[in-house]
Amino acid sequence: MQTGAEPPPLSDSAAAGPYGRVVVRSALWLAFLAPFFYSTYGFANWLASTRDHVGSIVFSWEHYVPFVAWTIVPYWSINLFYGLSLLLNGSRQGVDRLAGRYLTAQIVAVICFVLFPLTATFVRPATTGLPGFLFAVLGGFDKPFNQAPSLHIALLVIIWDHWRQRLGGILLALWHGWCFLIGASVLTTWQHHFIDIPTGALLGVFALWLFPAKGEPPFAGFRLSASRMARRLALFYGMGAIVALGGAAIGVFFSATALVLLWPALGLAIVAFGYAGAGAKVFQKTQDGRVSLASRILLWPHRLGATINLLAWTRKLPPVVAIADGVFLGRFPAASEANGFGTVIDLAGELERPRNATGRWVSVAMLDLLPPAADALSQAVAAIEPARRQGTVLVCCALGFQRSATVVAEWLVTSGRSHTPAQARKQLAASGRPVLLPIGLDKPA
Repeated sequence: MQTGAEPPPLSDSAAAGPYGRVVVRSALWLAFLAPFFYSTYGFANWLASTRDHVGSIVFSWEHYVPFVAWTIVPYWSINLFYGLSLLLNGSRQGVDRLAGRYLTAQIVAVICFVLFPLTATFVRPATTGLPGFLFAVLGGFDKPFNQAPSLHIALLVIIWDHWRQRLGGILLALWHGWCFLIGASVLTTWQHHFIDIPTGALLGVFALWLFPAKGEPPFAGFRLSASRMARRLALFYGMGAIVALGGAAIGVFFSATALVLLWPALGLAIVAFGYAGAGAKVFQKTQDGRVSLASRILLWPHRLGATINLLAWTRKLPPVVAIADGVFLGRFPAASEANGFGTVIDLAGELERPRNATGRWVSVAMLDLLPPAADALSQAVAAIEPARRQGTVLVCCALGFQRSATVVAEWLVTSGRSHTPAQARKQLAASGRPVLLPIGLDKPA
């Protein structure tokens, strides 16, 4: 795991230089976020308290969760890390991204608290000493509402991710352990019920995805797609998200486990957003084929579906076919298949490089079922010749039918191995693999 550099020490020169501006920006954000938190959180609490009845979601096994008074200490510690995480940043962009995550978690959670309030049902026993004091302070502003999604857990996910990239060795191990205590404390302080934890974690991961530490945010440069096919696919995935969301809303009346449908609902909504105009960057895939932690978690249901679809369509086909001069065309490879090539040129934005793939990997993320954008097509084609000089090359997408076939056909033409698009298409067809090319490469000469 890569770790980022720690912020420079707060010396006099640093305070007057760039890090001084980071601190000022952090202080300004804190000056806004603190009153925003207490005002909106308190409003949602007050609104729930005015209702005649506020429901709850409690699993029977939760009655066996012990009350552990001292865990109020790690519970409260998140407030310290909330501020420190903003102050200890390496850049103003880092501050803005972190503040954006905080704000996202706060806004979404409060909307849920207002629309679907829940209440904690356990009554805490009397406590004394430091735990008693901390519980008394907590009770001064935090009522037994504002349950799911747990804002405490959402913020924990955000803060945990912030520090795991800055710590190493024993400090990282201690950080993981302390974060576990913070997460467990929402149950052992009888502050939350279990359902609040996975919903809060999902919200936290969504905030990480929306404001990634590196690269562009997925909403940057959004422009509604002019492609009819892209809009149709956006509608298709959007309807899938609505169906999954409706299943969660209806199913929760029969079993709280129906709320697991919120996970694929969010993933489908993200894919719909990509087709609507955000593009392949919603998958947050790097040039070496890796994806961000947030993308790996949020889009896991979609990747599972894409993998099943891949296997269903290609199970009777060879995984790869030779095209020309050490260049192969195929489906998205398993690690053992990928390691048989000098370079894999991967065009499937929706799939992640296999963990055990050790060879050279070049990713040019594209959306499925759409013609590649001109710049992405040029980038992928240009990568083939340098890769070919280092060994065999596999050009792949999910199925190996469209995106990868388009890139290989374009390479055949631009490299002079085929004189016309029609000849390139015939050469691909001769390989025995079904291909679906854009109109420009599919018409006869």
